[in-house]
Amino acid sequence: MIFPDRIRLRSARFIVVGIVFALLTVVPFIAQALQQPYYVTLFARIVIYALAASSLNLILGYGGMVSFGHALYFGLGAYAVGILAYHGIDNGWLHLAVAVCACATVALLTGAIALRTRGMAFIMITLAFAQMFFFLALSLKQYGGDDGLTIAQRSDFTALLNLQSNTTLYYTVWLLLVGFLYFTWRLVNSRFGMVLRGTRANERRMQSLGFPMLRYRLTAYVLSACVCGVAGFLLANLAKFATPAYMAWTVSGELIVMVMLGGMGTVAGPLFGAVALLLFEELMPAWLGAIQPGWKEHWMIVLGIAIVLIVLLARRGIYGLLAERG
Repeated sequence: MIFPDRIRLRSARFIVVGIVFALLTVVPFIAQALQQPYYVTLFARIVIYALAASSLNLILGYGGMVSFGHALYFGLGAYAVGILAYHGIDNGWLHLAVAVCACATVALLTGAIALRTRGMAFIMITLAFAQMFFFLALSLKQYGGDDGLTIAQRSDFTALLNLQSNTTLYYTVWLLLVGFLYFTWRLVNSRFGMVLRGTRANERRMQSLGFPMLRYRLTAYVLSACVCGVAGFLLANLAKFATPAYMAWTVSGELIVMVMLGGMGTVAGPLFGAVALLLFEELMPAWLGAIQPGWKEHWMIVLGIAIVLIVLLARRGIYGLLAERG
């Protein structure tokens, strides 16, 4: 039996998510009306980070795997575009295939090692692997080193998709995010998802029931890495730039903050977290500067206080808070 309160809460959540997606849908039209094309680029970046945060949420929010090296796959996806474009290869399908295969291979090898540990050891191993690839990218002087790599032309998908237009790229990213969120919802409510969620609650019990936990966790880890690589592929196309900074541990930290801020273990939570964090970063310095010019440089203090309050007061993050108020 489904209780009326639960039905109302579920309806409120669908309404909140629907409103957010509706607003994201009309961003290009609003930007055109205001003659501010920058808004399309800004929100494309937000949606890309939401996709990356959603991929992390799959293993962090549902599997209890705190990866502090997820930015590694973000960077691999970007460099798949950058390096191939540097050599004159602009085929989008090849860019995408290389990005996904590179992320799957690295995640399979590193995950097979890291997932044999738990807790702090897992966090440090994922961080160590990410830092290894970060310094490897820094050493690639042929591909720009720490200056990064400029991409002359976006990935070419021939007549099927023209990513040269920011609006087309925006709606492509938007559709991929919607598709992945729906896939996540179906996955976490499937048998695989139930087992994955069971590992977060009590892994020993799941092992005693006969489930091969390493196989389940590794599958989720590789899937998460591949989706994060796709997000990196999209970011490289948006910015026309690939840089080792995409692999920095601070980016992994930002993704974790987005997941926790939006609502860890909720399908739409990372989207709310990405929107809140990146809009806050964009708007807060300007607001503080308008109040007092010297305050502009200290906007991260306000951000830190806001994150602490939301985590303490909202059990399911911004998404849970809005849904409960809906």
